[in-house]
Amino acid sequence: MALSAVIVALYVIYNVMKEEPTMAAGGSPPPVASGQQDPQTSADPQGLTRKEGTYTVLLTCPDVASGNADTIMVAMYDTVNQKAGLVSIPRDTLVEGESPGGNRYYKINSSYHYGIDELKETVSDLLGIPIDYYVSIDVETFPKLVDMVGGVDFEIPVYMDYEDPTQDLYIYFQPGMTHLDGQEAMEVCRFRHNNWWKTQVAYTDVERTQTQQQILTLIAQKILSQPDNIPGYIELIAQNVETDFSLGEMLWFVEPALGFDLSTGLSTATLPGDGEVTYHGWTYCYALYPEETLEILNEMLNPYTTPITLEMTNIVQAS
Repeated sequence: MALSAVIVALYVIYNVMKEEPTMAAGGSPPPVASGQQDPQTSADPQGLTRKEGTYTVLLTCPDVASGNADTIMVAMYDTVNQKAGLVSIPRDTLVEGESPGGNRYYKINSSYHYGIDELKETVSDLLGIPIDYYVSIDVETFPKLVDMVGGVDFEIPVYMDYEDPTQDLYIYFQPGMTHLDGQEAMEVCRFRHNNWWKTQVAYTDVERTQTQQQILTLIAQKILSQPDNIPGYIELIAQNVETDFSLGEMLWFVEPALGFDLSTGLSTATLPGDGEVTYHGWTYCYALYPEETLEILNEMLNPYTTPITLEMTNIVQAS
């Protein structure tokens, strides 16, 4: 009897606290003609219509040394059709940015130097879609999350041997399947290249983003397979992660997420481009391929009922 009372009390608390998320560019639903059913969508200020129950989230991790963004991803979750997309934006992606103080920057990771809101706006402008929420997780919290799920089994793609005493960062892994705890998973996600005096390996920034996507997917699989532990995950995020989600909005996503099948519902990609571009003196900029990028946007991130067009984006070309 006592256990039943606790369960009922928790259910009541959950339903009282959960709060339906808002849409960043959303407005009032479009007018419905007499005799027609409400389409259950919301209108964008530009006249575009948002899909019902579809949200976009910016995911990022800051670079401790530079203050720029080390990882940039955008997720889209269609809670109605149980489809999600996770798309990485290479950190050196070419943009035409101007900080609130008037400073110019040409790589998207630099926008984080001026705050998470600047990065959120820059990503939104680049992709031509509203970003409803952001989640910024640091190198101290990420290992805690991985440890909470019990670590992950991951196949290390290349020989990794890098050290940076100034950041207390030491990365050493042989290629092959291994079990990663939180600290190790963070090190694998941060790895870019070996020190110059060590054995060199071919490992592009695109391959790095794929590694990060795979590890995030493994973490998500663990979380969804442990529904009893979800309150603990939410508490960790609420107390340690920089986000504009309210606690109630996080709780709202629990119910649809528990019915989500990662094996069939999740699509991942990295925006394609040329990473050897020089622009206004900035070397190794990553210039996106417009048509290929547009295809990914419409397949994985589009929150609208109509296709995204190139005119809606702000993809910078170096030529």
